Amino acid sequence: MHSLTPIITLTLTLLSGASATNTTAMDHAYAAATTLQTYYNPTTGIWNTCGWWNGANCLTTMADLSLKNETINETAVGVFENTFRVATNTNPYPARGIDADYTAANGTAYTIPGQPTGAANASLWLDGSYDDDMWWGLAWVAAYDVTGVSDYLDLAEGVFYHLSRAWPSLCGNGGIDSDYTHVYVGAIPNELFLALGAQLANRAADSEYYLDWAKRQWAWFEASGLINDDHTINDGLTTACTNNGMTVWSYNQGVILGALVELHRAAGSPANSTYLEAAGKIAQGAIAALTDAEGVVHESCEPDACDSNETQFKGIFVRNLKWLQGVAPNETYARVINASAASLWANDRTDANGFGVDWSGPVTAAGVNASTQSSALDALVAAIW
Repeated sequence: MHSLTPIITLTLTLLSGASATNTTAMDHAYAAATTLQTYYNPTTGIWNTCGWWNGANCLTTMADLSLKNETINETAVGVFENTFRVATNTNPYPARGIDADYTAANGTAYTIPGQPTGAANASLWLDGSYDDDMWWGLAWVAAYDVTGVSDYLDLAEGVFYHLSRAWPSLCGNGGIDSDYTHVYVGAIPNELFLALGAQLANRAADSEYYLDWAKRQWAWFEASGLINDDHTINDGLTTACTNNGMTVWSYNQGVILGALVELHRAAGSPANSTYLEAAGKIAQGAIAALTDAEGVVHESCEPDACDSNETQFKGIFVRNLKWLQGVAPNETYARVINASAASLWANDRTDANGFGVDWSGPVTAAGVNASTQSSALDALVAAIW
C-alpha cells in the first residue's frame, strides 16, 4: 500500500518527468492528469469539487491513461488501492435501497445467502441511484484491467449482482429502473447495466452468465423505443413506456457504444456484427447532433447552464467513441476525437492546464473543477493513437 500523502506528489513528479520522451498527445494527457490529481483527496479517496459518481469517472480515466503508458502505473495503482480502501466513507447513502427489507444505511455490508464473492462489500458502494452504482462497477473493471487485482473484479461482479435484482423495469419484460424508488426508466442506467454485464462477460470466470444477461438487456433496450429514428437516444421513457423526447445528452450516446463493443467481443461475432452496426448508427447520429463544424463535441447546456452532472458527459462520449474506433475504424470518429482534443488544448486551457466545460473555449480558472478536468482528460487520452 502506498502511503497517503505521496499519492499526489508522486503523480506530479512522474507526469512532468515523462513528458519529454512522449508524443504531443501523451504530453497533453499527462499535463491534464497532473492537474486532475491536484484535486485528489487521499482522506476521502475522491477528487475534491466533484460528486460521488464523478469520482468513479475520474478513476476510470486515470486507469485508461495508465494503460497507454507504464510511467504512471505506480501512481494509478496507489490511487486505486487508496480509493478502494477509504472511499465508501464518502458514499452519501451507503447501501440505500438495495433490497426491499434493507432499511438502515448503517455502513454495514449487506449480505444475501448465495451471493457471489464481492457482493457484500459492493453494497457499501451503492447509493440507491443505479447509474451511480454501475459507474463504480465500471471503474473497478478499469482498475482490474490495469492491475489484475481480483478484489476489484469481485467488487464489480458484486455491483452487477445487486443491480440484477432490480430487473425487470417498469417498462416491459426487461431493463432496470433509474433508482430504488422505481418511478422512472432512464436510458443511462440501462446502458450501464448492459456495459457492465458485457465487460464482465469478457473478464469474469462465468462469462456465459454475463453474456446471457448482456444479450437480454440489449434485446430489451433495442426494442424499448429509447433509440430515435435518427439513431440518437433520449433521456428515458414516459410513464406509458414511450420515448420521452427529452434532451439528447452526449453520455447517453457514448455508453451504449462501449457496451456494444464489449458485447461484440463477448459474443465472438464476426466483423459485420449487428452489435457493431447498431453502434455505428448511434455514433453517426450522435456526431451529427452534437458536434460543430470543426468536429468538436458540445452539450446543449453549454456554455453557462451545465450542472455538476452534465459537465462530465462529453468525456464519456469520446472515451466510448474511441473504443468503437478501435474495432470499427471510421474517419469521422477519428476526426471528432482529434478535433475535440486539439480544441481543448488550444482554446479551453488555463495556464495551469485546467479545462472547462466548453471545449471551444474560452475558459476561466473559476470554470474548472475535477469533473470538467476528468472529462477533458477522457478526450485527451482518446487522442493518443
